[in-house]
Amino acid sequence: MDIKQAFARSLKEMRQRRAATQEDFSEVSSRTYISMIERGLKCPTLEKVDDFAQVLQVHPLSLLCLAYQYAEGAQDIDRLLERVRSELVSG
Repeated sequence: MDIKQAFARSLKEMRQRRAATQEDFSEVSSRTYISMIERGLKCPTLEKVDDFAQVLQVHPLSLLCLAYQYAEGAQDIDRLLERVRSELVSG
């Protein structure tokens, strides 16, 4: 799965987990734009990812980690986070 499709799935899943509607994002984006992202037609900026995370009350990395978990074939989240931790620590 490419990263655009993976992020689309990530955003939609996290939104559904939080029982949020596309309209709940109206302060930061239009429902149409959210729909286009969730269908993999658009790719948000980093600032928009941050906005979406604030609406969902999650850390932006949660959306991105879930997206990369999907993009890399549902890799175990612990291994993904360990890889990130290792890369950050080793510089």
